[in-house]
Amino acid sequence: MNSKPPTTNTTRTPCRVLITDYAWPDVELERRMLAAENVELIVAPDGAESTLAGMAASYDVAAIMACWAKVTPAVIDASPRCRHIARLGIGLDNIDVQHCSRRSIPVTNVPDYCRIEVAEHTLALILALGRNLGIFHHATKAGSYAIGSGPPLRRLAGRTVGILGFGGIGREVAARAAAFGLRVLATTRTPRPAADTSSGVTFVTMDELLGASDFVTLHLPLTENTRHVINRESLARFRPGAFLINTARGGLVDHEALAEALADGRLAGAALDVQTPEPPHLAHAPYNDPRVIVTPHAAFLSAESLQELRTRAVQQVLERLAGKSPANIVNAVELSNLHASEVLQH
Repeated sequence: MNSKPPTTNTTRTPCRVLITDYAWPDVELERRMLAAENVELIVAPDGAESTLAGMAASYDVAAIMACWAKVTPAVIDASPRCRHIARLGIGLDNIDVQHCSRRSIPVTNVPDYCRIEVAEHTLALILALGRNLGIFHHATKAGSYAIGSGPPLRRLAGRTVGILGFGGIGREVAARAAAFGLRVLATTRTPRPAADTSSGVTFVTMDELLGASDFVTLHLPLTENTRHVINRESLARFRPGAFLINTARGGLVDHEALAEALADGRLAGAALDVQTPEPPHLAHAPYNDPRVIVTPHAAFLSAESLQELRTRAVQQVLERLAGKSPANIVNAVELSNLHASEVLQH
């Protein structure tokens, strides 16, 4: 008599995660971390909507990780099994968060991974502008070794830095600016006393900040309310001879208006780490102006920040696929839509 137990079909749909793009040499760290939990990483060859939607559908992905590529409704809806969108970064302007909410898909980010790096980059740009480093560099490389190659210099200590947006990065910038003897003004949506004695920061309105600051640095998210917050009208309120620094999002600045403000002499210079589009047209104003320092969206970058970003983003994905609530969910969603058959088995 055959006492062999009946065969049970244990075949499960492979769990796959799509990464749309990345700003580092390879994705071996992500692949290893996911593979350790029997999750396969699928890497998109480019960030085009048609490519991402096609891959999300073909591989029936359970989650999407995105750096800068746009995660649109077409991409989100391409895989009915998609249960999580993880932003490899802070800002969310490349992800349709509202559509994710309608689909009850949580969106996560890593909001504090590069605060120190962006603050350091911001201060480096302030110092470079204030000491004519960009102008002197271009002049000496062109053969002019003369202190008269740039405009007259002023002592930085005692001058004023205005911080638009006083979140985590803004606070880090304030601490470093104060250490260099700079007076710090800030605007914030969170009500605060006019003078914060613990941080040495004076909180003012945006108009007051623009009119009083020698250096205006942007640390705002890009939203419909903040898009082109630096425009012709706001630039007209800048203190004559001021500098603009943007290490946040390119869309905060109307670059055509900035070029005009530089051309008419209202601004003394600018430092731009983020642009619209990226890469920008470097032969066009304001990028070709010798008073403008341009860096290639590098403020976030360090070996330490990348390790932290990549590790934490993968951990968020694995938490979600294990049926848990991942860290740093940015939208209000019910997490009950992860079916038991899709939860990672340990």
